[in-house]
Amino acid sequence: MRHPLVPLCALAGAALLASGCSSGSSPTAEEQQAAASAAAGNAAKDPAEVGADELGQVPVLMYHQLTEKPASVYDRTPADFRAELERLAREKYVPVTARDFQTGRIGIPAGTHPVVLTFDDSTNSQVRLGDDGNPAPDTAIAILAETAKKYPEFKPVATFFVNADAFSATGSAKALTWLKEHGHEVGNHTDRHQNLRSLDQAGATKAIADGQQAIVKAAPGTRVTSLALPFGAMPQESGVAARGTGYRYDGVYLVGANPSVSPYAKDFTPAAIPRIRSAGPKDADAEFGSSRWLDKLAAGKNWYISDGDPKTVAFPRASQDKLAPAFAKRALPY
Repeated sequence: MRHPLVPLCALAGAALLASGCSSGSSPTAEEQQAAASAAAGNAAKDPAEVGADELGQVPVLMYHQLTEKPASVYDRTPADFRAELERLAREKYVPVTARDFQTGRIGIPAGTHPVVLTFDDSTNSQVRLGDDGNPAPDTAIAILAETAKKYPEFKPVATFFVNADAFSATGSAKALTWLKEHGHEVGNHTDRHQNLRSLDQAGATKAIADGQQAIVKAAPGTRVTSLALPFGAMPQESGVAARGTGYRYDGVYLVGANPSVSPYAKDFTPAAIPRIRSAGPKDADAEFGSSRWLDKLAAGKNWYISDGDPKTVAFPRASQDKLAPAFAKRALPY
C-alpha cells in the first residue's frame, strides 16, 4: 500500500502523549547490552567545542519498497537506498530507533546527528532471510549492515512498522525475531493497513489492537511502543492512536514532509511525529523528500548535534526558551 502526502496541518490536532506510556516491561538483555555499549563509547565533550545543539531538528526518514523498477514515488532502488545511507554516514548521522528517539534516549557520539530510519508495510524487500538465516542481498537489512561495516560509527538499527503476516517470504515469527535479536525495533502499522480516519472509534481501536496482537503472537515478548499511521491518517478521535485497550504508544508517526523537532523541545508532539519520504533531488514532490531536506539541514545547520553525554541536553544559551520544562534538570546551556 502507498501513502499520499498528508499536510501536517490536517493532523495538528493530535493530543500530546504523556511521557512514559509504554508497557513498562523491563528492557531486554539485548537492549541493556546496547545501552551499556553506547554509554561506554560515547565520551562527552565540551558542548561549545562540538557546537552541540540537542534542541535541533532530527530527520525521521520513511521507506517502503526497494525495487530495481520503481513504480511510485514511494519506491527506491537498492542503489538509491545504499547511496542515501552512505550520505548519512558521511554527514555524521547515527541511526537511533523510533523508541529511543521519542523517549529522549539518544546516546550517540559527540558531534554527530541522530537520524531515525523507518520502514512501512513489512515488504520482503526490507526483510528477507536466506536459507542460511542471513539477510538476502539488496534487502534493506543487508544494505544497512554493509553500510555499518564500511562506516563503523553508523549503527545498523531501524524501526520496522509492520502489518499482520509481515515479511511473507521469511515468515513473521522468524523475521520479527531476527529483527529483535539484531537491535531493530518492531512497531505497529495496524493489522491490515486500514485508513483509521475512515473508521469509527471502535473500528480504529480494533485495527490498532489487532496489529499489536499479531506482532506479539509472532514474536512473544516484543515491546511495541511505536505506531505509524497508514496513509498518515489520524483517527477521528486522535487519542485512540496512542492509547486503547491492549496498547499504549510513546510515539505516533505521520507521513508528513519535514524533520521533527528535538524530543527535548517544548514543541515536540509525540502523538504526531512528522516523517520525510525518502526521495532523490529530482523525484516527484522532491521539495518534501529526503535529498532536499538533508541539503537544507546541512546548509542551515539547524540540526541536532550531540555533546556525547546522554544524561545532559546541551544547547546554545540563546535557545533556552525552546527547552521543554521536563528536561530542565538535564539542561546544559553554554
